[in-house]
Amino acid sequence: MRRTAFKVLKWLAAILVALVLAGFLVAYLQGRKTPVGDPQYVALGSSFAAGAGLGPLQKDSPLLCARSVGGYPNHLAGMLHLKLVDMACGGAVTSHLLQGGQYFQGPQIRVVDQRTRLVTITVGGNDTLYIGDLSQLAARHDRTLWGWLVRTFWSGPKVTQQRGFSQFKRELLATIYAIQRRSPRAKVVVATYPTILPPTGTCPALGLSEIEANQMRKVASELAATTAAAAAQAGAMLVDMHRLGAQHHACSQNPWAHGWKNGGIAPFHPTMAGAKATAAAIANALKRSPAGVATVDENDAARH
Repeated sequence: MRRTAFKVLKWLAAILVALVLAGFLVAYLQGRKTPVGDPQYVALGSSFAAGAGLGPLQKDSPLLCARSVGGYPNHLAGMLHLKLVDMACGGAVTSHLLQGGQYFQGPQIRVVDQRTRLVTITVGGNDTLYIGDLSQLAARHDRTLWGWLVRTFWSGPKVTQQRGFSQFKRELLATIYAIQRRSPRAKVVVATYPTILPPTGTCPALGLSEIEANQMRKVASELAATTAAAAAQAGAMLVDMHRLGAQHHACSQNPWAHGWKNGGIAPFHPTMAGAKATAAAIANALKRSPAGVATVDENDAARH
């Protein structure tokens, strides 16, 4: 009986090892492929650019990147009639844009060349633990296994000063400068993350206490301010979705970002309305100020 049980365990262990190795092989092969196409417009960034949860994956998307057809780059490419090479990838930090290393991939900027007319960047939420901490704060209130694990093993969110904002700014600046060297005529647009939290208080959709929401509002504001400062220093165009989306937080009637309770596979990420609003805001900024840094008002973004 024991021998039989031991053989079954060995068989199960062998299957598990084979599945893990197969998963690594798939991730490696997908990561080593570079999307093809005319890079008139190149989209860079994290899951907020990749459009996590917003429809089917793009045909050239690595599974782990969750690069969907509903992310703002696809909407923007259609508005501007530009050919898109979308390099955004869920989970990316800013160093992945310039140096690579995520899921066996090379640098996201590797497709930018002299043909490139537009580059958009939305990144920073993973560098500063903003989205991850929102999710863990909400999860620890859940009566689930995951909630128990978070309550038991997570020490809690870091204070704003310990979130690496200085490093994030340096790496974002280096990325923008590298793009400008690779394609001096390309317009570089940096878009901040859409507003997730209301200006005060909380709501059931967030799954956060008021104290937790207050703490994370400071992180969100610092992320937006640091992103804006880097864009200004490097001479890139800024589209501040943190400001434009102030009335479209996850507790609003027309949210541009999900909360925890209604986020499905991508909580605290943009809604389809948020992706379209980001695309519209960038398009309007480019039309209004093609020569430099631009700001746009909410009415322009909301009309689309």
